[in-house]
Order: sequence, then C-alpha cells, then structure tokens
Amino acid sequence: MTPAATPPPDDGGAPIAVVGLHGGHAFGTGAVEAIAAADVVVGSSRQLRSTAPLRAPEADTVVLAGSMDVALTRVTHAAQAGRRVCVLASGDPGFFGIVRVLAATVGSGRLRVHPAPSSVSLAFARLGLSWDAAVVVSVHGRRLADAVGAVRSSAHRPVAVLTSPDNPPQTVAAALIAAGEPTGSEGSAVVASRLAEEDESVTVADLATIAKGAFDPMSVLILTGRSRHRAARSLAWGLPEADFDHAAGMITKAEVRAVALGKLDLPAHGVLWDVGAGSGSVGIECARLRPGLEVFAVERDPAQAQRIRANAARHAVSFPVIEGSAPDALAGLPDPDRVFVGGGGIEVLDAALGRLGPAGVVVATYTVVDRAAAAASRLGNLVQLAVSRGVMMTTGGPGVRLRAENPVFICWGPDAGAAET
Repeated sequence: MTPAATPPPDDGGAPIAVVGLHGGHAFGTGAVEAIAAADVVVGSSRQLRSTAPLRAPEADTVVLAGSMDVALTRVTHAAQAGRRVCVLASGDPGFFGIVRVLAATVGSGRLRVHPAPSSVSLAFARLGLSWDAAVVVSVHGRRLADAVGAVRSSAHRPVAVLTSPDNPPQTVAAALIAAGEPTGSEGSAVVASRLAEEDESVTVADLATIAKGAFDPMSVLILTGRSRHRAARSLAWGLPEADFDHAAGMITKAEVRAVALGKLDLPAHGVLWDVGAGSGSVGIECARLRPGLEVFAVERDPAQAQRIRANAARHAVSFPVIEGSAPDALAGLPDPDRVFVGGGGIEVLDAALGRLGPAGVVVATYTVVDRAAAAASRLGNLVQLAVSRGVMMTTGGPGVRLRAENPVFICWGPDAGAAET
C-alpha cells in the first residue's frame, strides 16, 4: 500500500495505539495499559498469543496476515465507531514499520505510539557496539539494488540491513559481494535473527560465509570493521575508454560520454535504458553515479552483451543486459525516466519517446547529419561535439599535435517546443 502524499483529515474517530513488542513483551507502563484498555487488538498470531494475558477478556482480535488493506479497513472502521484500537508491531513501529502506513491512512495525530527497542538497536547491543554512525537500510518491500547502492556508497561506516522473505541475509550478502563489497575477515559480518525471542540466534562470520548460508529471512545483517582506509568512490564521469573493454573502438568516447551524462540529468531513482549499449560505458557510468537508478542495457550483439557484463563487474555495478534488437527488445522493460540511445535508427528514438515517463529525458548520439536533424526535430536540442586530442610528437623534436576525433551530434529533450512527430 502506497502512503498518501499528505495526511488525511481527522474524521473524529478514537485514537489508535501502536505498541511495539520484543519477545512478546511490551515496554513501559503506557504500552501495557494501551493493550489492556483496547476494545480491538490487531497483530500477528504470535503477537496476539503473547499478549493474551494483558488483554481484556471481551476485547476483539484481528489477525494481521495477508493483505494489510483488509486489516487497515477494520482498524479504521473500529476507530470511527469510537472503539479503542491497539495495533501490535515488532520493535519500534516507527522505524521501517507500520506507523508509516497507519499515519498515511488515519493521520499521524490519531496515533499513540509506544515503541520497543528496534531490532537494529538490539543487534548492535548483542555485539556490544554503538550504532549512532551506522547506515541502516531495508529490503523489506524495497529494491535490493537501492540497498546495495546505499551500502557501497557508505565508505567505512558500519551497516545494518533489515532483510526480508524475498531478500534473506544470504541473498543480500551475495548481492553485496557481486557489487564489489569486500568479503571481510572473520567476525566482520553478523546475522541476528529472532532477537529477544526464545530461539534468538546471532551468527558471526564473514560476508562470503553468510552468502553461502541459510538464515531466517526476517533478520538483521550487520557489517562491521569496514576499512577506514578504503577510499570512497569519487564523483567522476566521462571515464577514459581504457577503463572499458571495447571492440575496435566501438565505445562512446570519454568527452562525448561526459556531455551526454550531463544532458541526461540523472535522477536519484527511476529507470534508465541504455539502448545500443555497445561496451556498456554509458549505462555503467549511470549506475556508478546513481546507485538508486534501475539500469537496463539493450544490445543485439551477444559478444558485446557479454562484454557489457564483464565491464559492469569491473566497475562494481550490476544490471540486466537484454540481448536483442531495438525497438522489439524494449517491449518487456519498465517505462523509462531516462534513455540513452547510442545505436539504432529514428524508429528506436520514437519507441523510446512513446514509453518515456513524465518529465523524462532522452539523449541520443549520431554521426550522420540527417539522423541527427530528425532526432533534433523530435527532441528540440542539438549540438555537434568535435574533439581534438593532444598527441605527443615522436619525431622532429618535442611538441604536441592535435588529432581530431570524428564529430558527433548529441540530441536531447524533449523540449516543450520540439515539433511533434
């Protein structure tokens, strides 16, 4: 369920208590009293069983399972009828928890929250470590790629990842290793599961060992001991061609790539297509600069597609490579917010424009004038980039001569004033 952009108006219903539990226990007098006073108690089967001694005998119970919309509807109706509702949660319900959804549904002013210690605070406590400098991310209902990007960009800081059934600890660990995270030494990775429960477990190992294991999906994965000497990734774009394996010069030149990346105006999140990806240099740089972007490379040559995968691994990024010819190969992709067209005719550009999201941007490069002119009529902007590189003289004494690269047309938009096709 997607939270509303603004809190809904107060409908005059009764306040709703939200009580965090750990090990079946509520924390604080207010939390215990909220459960005891409730006419309706909502929670998982396990939470309802553990709090049964605290509830009034006549209180109704609602099992929170399956669709949350059904439970939220019952909570809302009960509160509107003036009944006292208590929603049970795990740990701190305001920390990646149900408070966000409830606030969007009934308004934050209606909520009376009684938190327990969060699973993250308990996990660090088990290790005897402070966590005020930790980066905390979640893969529960969120994209794994976003979490991996946040971890990789956090340099030497300790990290806690809240895992999920779709992305259990071993899956997250494998994704981090694939993205270039060092496997670390013994004790540098920890999986803490079912904290404060009778079957609590804390596994101390290294990231490689975690990736090969099998763990409770609802756990906390912690990375500690990350080197303070490991340099954070610098903010650089337009990387040299030598940084990418490419075939016979089939790569967007560094200077052209730098300008194209600027025109793409990359958002922090969204979908980017790199069509006619070649060596993958543009898509790889986009993934490096914006880890939250979902990048898709489209390339018809199988050898080039394999080269893209190798280049991506070299730069510690990972994204799908679709082998096929555009525009047909674009059919199964999510609609893009940004598109780079490095290969293909005007029909590829038109297909991209037909799928482009609101306020989206397309950047296309061409070496042929008529294609560039046709693209400019659709996108609204065109520039020719003619680059000459300095080359040291090898004969006739010291000096530098200029070696011209082939001119490239860069088109971008669409602008509001561009002609419709």
